[in-house]
Amino acid sequence: MARAQDGDRANCFLPEFCRLQTLFAVVVIAQLLVFVIVLVQPAGIDRWTALSLYSLFVQWVAIGSTLLLCLTRPFLCRLPMAQAGVIAWLLVLLVTLVVGEGARQALAGADPRPGWEFHARNLAISGIAAAVSLRYLHQQFAWRRRLETLTRARIEALQARIQPHFLFNSLNTILALIRQRPDAAEGAVEDLSGLFRASLADVSQLVPLAGELELARNYLRLEELRLGERLIVDWQVDALPDDALLPPMTLQPLLENAVRHGVEPCRRGGVVRLTGRRRDNRLQIDINNPLAPGPARYQGSGTAQDNVMERLQLAFGNAASFTAHADDETYAVHLAFPYRRSRHARTDC
Repeated sequence: MARAQDGDRANCFLPEFCRLQTLFAVVVIAQLLVFVIVLVQPAGIDRWTALSLYSLFVQWVAIGSTLLLCLTRPFLCRLPMAQAGVIAWLLVLLVTLVVGEGARQALAGADPRPGWEFHARNLAISGIAAAVSLRYLHQQFAWRRRLETLTRARIEALQARIQPHFLFNSLNTILALIRQRPDAAEGAVEDLSGLFRASLADVSQLVPLAGELELARNYLRLEELRLGERLIVDWQVDALPDDALLPPMTLQPLLENAVRHGVEPCRRGGVVRLTGRRRDNRLQIDINNPLAPGPARYQGSGTAQDNVMERLQLAFGNAASFTAHADDETYAVHLAFPYRRSRHARTDC
């Protein structure tokens, strides 16, 4: 039942109206609407008085509608989108009517217009504003769903794409080790199976950082067997919390780029350095590798980096960042994202 409710809310275009951020946004937008209404008032109207009265009225409607939608959102999210949107719109009109009638009774005699004209004007403005707002929320939700679908497809393509040359090289390395170093060959098989197991994982769930680091170690151990002393890995990740969540297959594609485009083209090889740190509630991870000489130094389509950047943005929004830069000798990528942990005792992985 709980999972079904979570699924309904994830597929709901209505935001979490109970959050203070949402309430603050509604109050600000309502006040901007008040400014527009006051500016279009005819000449001779005391604009300061109109501003105070309209602000009081509109904010009561905005806050009341937000609280009512906060209470009814679990029910609305179980309905079809069109039906939920119509009911939400009608609830805003209901709050407008109730607040308007209260204001008319409190200011009896102050407004010479008939009651129906007063309510019709308020309902028209409120209806238009609510319709525009709900339409915007629906469009934003649809855009986000399209982005999620596109990103999910790209993630699945990336996870299913273990480079054929990497697979063949790993198998050849394992074959060469079977007779001389059977224990190393067995470990290589386990590391390779771990990579393929990760490629079949559910891409919609965030995974613990400990699992991502172990997957990165699996990959780099295989490359160390193939490249030997040419590949040196410098791990500086003790400061990272193991329970931090991030999108699956975030580190391995970046490390694959570091080995394939940085270390492998260099005759002497080089060092791949993975550095992590925590600053307050924010995690930072840097991956550095040597910059290959000559024409090979800028090879690569950038697909893996674009994919990782999109997934970080999708998981953490603007709180996540991804940058890459190169100097004369090294290439570095920098990831930063919030420290988020699973709310449940069992991590989703």
